Amino acid sequence: MTPRPKPGRILPRAFYNRETELVARDLLGCVLEYTTAEGKASGIIVETEAYIGEHDEACHAAVGRTRRTDPLYGPPGMSYVYFIYGMYWCFNAVTREEGLPSAVLVRALEPLSGIASMRVRRPRAKSDRELTNGPGKLCGALGIDGAANRLSLQRGPLVIREGHTYNDGEIAITPRVGISRAVDWPLRWIVKDSPHVSRGPKT
Repeated sequence: MTPRPKPGRILPRAFYNRETELVARDLLGCVLEYTTAEGKASGIIVETEAYIGEHDEACHAAVGRTRRTDPLYGPPGMSYVYFIYGMYWCFNAVTREEGLPSAVLVRALEPLSGIASMRVRRPRAKSDRELTNGPGKLCGALGIDGAANRLSLQRGPLVIREGHTYNDGEIAITPRVGISRAVDWPLRWIVKDSPHVSRGPKT
């Protein structure tokens, strides 16, 4: 289980203005927090994936700069929220300097606060573990939707705060999941012993 951190300061823009792989690794243990009319809900990040630019065929930026992908081009420290399969929202934190399209997809959380609201939003979840163990699930649980696209992650209502710091021995790196291109690239980071990750490691 992830240690239960007391959420700290909001991560500054400089945190995201680095190589996407470093940001993806360092987001593990941080706290994703979203405030809606129903109140605040948050979770500890336990799984991330890096999407690293136009040369990455699994990254949305592989098609170039479009109305949909424009947020990926920066500035760093913004949100990129997109809709998939006609039913799920997914949250990403934009990384690297402006003009270099890349982001970290947050794939799973350990619920931390606002759990009662999460249960209302996801009544089909059989346990609290299933509230946020997937990118679409966590957005549903926290109430994140298209209104949260292209927001500054420093001002709210959507922020990421400092939390727990893991050592390398507590983290596994695996290929990304749920994609059909660049499937062997090792760009997924998970907390090894967390029951809240979406899937166990492939390697």
